Amino acid sequence: MSKMLLLLLVLAALSCAGQAGAQAPPATPAPPPMPYGTPIGLDDAQKAAAAAVEEVKKIGAAPNAIAIVDSGGFLIYFERMDNTQLGSIEIAIDKARSAALFRRPSKVFEDALAGGRTAILGLRDATPLEGGLPLVLGRKIVGAIGASGGTAQQDGQVAKAGADTVK
Repeated sequence: MSKMLLLLLVLAALSCAGQAGAQAPPATPAPPPMPYGTPIGLDDAQKAAAAAVEEVKKIGAAPNAIAIVDSGGFLIYFERMDNTQLGSIEIAIDKARSAALFRRPSKVFEDALAGGRTAILGLRDATPLEGGLPLVLGRKIVGAIGASGGTAQQDGQVAKAGADTVK
């Protein structure tokens, strides 16, 4: 009986040691989010939209809707190119709002959803489609831009062209 007890104790000790060795190291904490700054003004919003429209023409994408929101996600400027599909109007605004409110590109949500993270669908105002980018000035988020009308990749490229004007 004592051999059986000894064997059980050894097996128990080995199983605990295996579990301790399999534990993952603590995750590195995420950096603090970029702070919000003074909201983007109308002149800068118009410049960002103009650059986005030029990018649409340059890459030959379908006509786009371009939305610029302030740091709170409220619409500052909107431009709809001739013959833009009507569904893109609200989507452009939603992409911009998502980027402003969550302080990250809307593509982050698209990638998470594509990776099976369906909980993203429960986040209010998170639009899981590429084409929404925060507008950053002096390391602070001053607003966001949303583009819709082309492919997801084109919308991202168009939004980036607009975002690059804010410096």
